[in-house]
Amino acid sequence: MNNAIYAILVAFIANIILCPMLIPYLIKLRFGQYIREDGPSSHHKKAGTPTMGGIIIISGFLISALIFMRGNPEAMAIVGVTVAFGFIGFLDDFKKKIRKQNLGLRAWQKFLALIIVSVAFVLFWRTLPGYSTEILIPFFPEIVLDLGIFYPAFACLIFLSSTNGANLTDGLDGLAAGVTALIVVFFMFAAWMFNSPILPVTGAAVGALMGFLLFNSHPARLYMGDTGSLALGGFVAAIALMLQMPLFLLIVAVIYVVETLSVIIQVGYFKLTRRRFFKMAPIHHTFELSGWPETKIVAFFYVITAMACLLGYLALQGV
Repeated sequence: MNNAIYAILVAFIANIILCPMLIPYLIKLRFGQYIREDGPSSHHKKAGTPTMGGIIIISGFLISALIFMRGNPEAMAIVGVTVAFGFIGFLDDFKKKIRKQNLGLRAWQKFLALIIVSVAFVLFWRTLPGYSTEILIPFFPEIVLDLGIFYPAFACLIFLSSTNGANLTDGLDGLAAGVTALIVVFFMFAAWMFNSPILPVTGAAVGALMGFLLFNSHPARLYMGDTGSLALGGFVAAIALMLQMPLFLLIVAVIYVVETLSVIIQVGYFKLTRRRFFKMAPIHHTFELSGWPETKIVAFFYVITAMACLLGYLALQGV
């Protein structure tokens, strides 16, 4: 656990140094946030706030992870997939900058890129001694589900779900970063319980997110963009898979789940009835349009995630 704590401190210090350095540079390059025209009116004042802050999250994470992972292949796989997903997000953010609107990669382009990286991760992981097609069942430690030949497809589904959930959650100041930090803290303790070699890498992610949050919390001076949200979603999926705990995401990443479901319900209901089920999706915007202050919504989602992580801990007992 000491290495994980050191990794947290190194990544945290790296990011509180990097953020003030990069923010003026992003402003100079005019990498500002584009706001949805149909979004809450309170968001219009955020237009122009520097985005692509995911570069900083990944940088602080890399600085720390490369120091403490000591050539561990499992940790290297997680670092690789995190950077790869972050690069996909970077391309998406860059195209938004070029087009000067909130439209980046086409849906099929992003989907194909995510699938390619997911498959590459699974193929590499299969060469490592720790690879397993078995997954743990929450609350039933005596039951282990072996997915066998279906595991690669299942792993890809986890990556797609996690990256999409993180991306949709990234809609309010500090929301995605704080929620994801709590999720990663849960998996950090799980890695410690299992004596997993990926423990220091989880610490690096926690520290990077905490340092970034100092500049991303309300009122945000910097947004992570898809560069950050896709990297975080990929990271969370990778550690959950390596710890054989992907089903625990349904508990600890409940905010990802709810945000995603709200969009699915909204789209499906609109296609059937031509009416909206929620005032706006993802669901955090519905809270905004209902009069909740942004800071209250973020705090509420933090509390829900923290309680979900405690529930996840109980679901892990006896494993």
